[in-house]
Amino acid sequence: MLIVYICNGSGWEPITYMANLAAELFEAELVVLDSKMPKAIMAKLEMFLLKRNKSIGDEACLMICPDASSALKITQIKGWRKRFRCLAVLVIESYWVNRIPKAVKLSRPFDHIFITSEEDLQAWTETMQTPTTYLARATDVLRLGGANINGDSSDRNWDLTRIGRQPPEWADDNTTNKLCADLNLKFHGRMKGYDTAEKNQIALMQLYQQSKFLLAFSNTAHKDHYTHPVRQYITERWTDALACGAIVAGIAPNEPSIKRLLWDGATLELDSIKINDGLEIIAEAVKQWKPEQALKNYQLALERLDWRWRFAEIAAVLNEHPTKLKEEMKMLEQKIASNKN
Repeated sequence: MLIVYICNGSGWEPITYMANLAAELFEAELVVLDSKMPKAIMAKLEMFLLKRNKSIGDEACLMICPDASSALKITQIKGWRKRFRCLAVLVIESYWVNRIPKAVKLSRPFDHIFITSEEDLQAWTETMQTPTTYLARATDVLRLGGANINGDSSDRNWDLTRIGRQPPEWADDNTTNKLCADLNLKFHGRMKGYDTAEKNQIALMQLYQQSKFLLAFSNTAHKDHYTHPVRQYITERWTDALACGAIVAGIAPNEPSIKRLLWDGATLELDSIKINDGLEIIAEAVKQWKPEQALKNYQLALERLDWRWRFAEIAAVLNEHPTKLKEEMKMLEQKIASNKN
């Protein structure tokens, strides 16, 4: 099996980590391609994206793309027209349906498409005329997650941690830290980056296990130039935090699929993006926080949010039976069962 990962650079470390984990568990060769490409070259590639001669080869391939436009990178896979018996793509930011290149629509090179936004299933299916499956955002709960509790709140050093995009009032960590101190809240700001996705992900998850609440706002509560204006979604910041027992404080996405994926206690709603109002709610929640909340989030993350569940769905579609994935699925199920006892 071949996995082709289109790397989108800084800020995508959780997905880069996932691609490496997928290659390990599928016992697959991993090829990493840069997502950046001049428009002129992209246009030339479109000219060569012709119909694929399907079901000739004996190898399966999974492309992992940041968004639909990256699917044009298929032309950089050696022998892609005849090499694979099954060619699938996982589109991370699948809510950008309008970014599906015209040549990809016309040639329909994929046997199966996986997307992370269930509300866009119909649009993808109708546009591509290809079987499409919803795979929710996930995380490596089994290896990197944990409740980190021994019976009291002292196991978590930080009341509130900030990672990634925030509304303007929350954007300056020095200001937030001072306001938190006034309310006797311990605040951790942006974490420094590391030179590999694995080191970065391990450090992030360790920080989350030291945090009671993680700050995050839905993209429609706080819009930016790179966020979708309408379709609401979570990122791995949410799933990573829950895997480590933290509660996500902010404004959660309002999509039906996200509501089904999460659970009561996974989030703390702040109602607005105003920092003073939000910190008052967080301060009260910290007073009420119990270690059992971390254990619940960790347990439900094992049951719902581990990447292995998503990989198992991909393996079924690709008719792959990797031993390593089977072994770790068994470990995951054993961990879930042991925590319940």
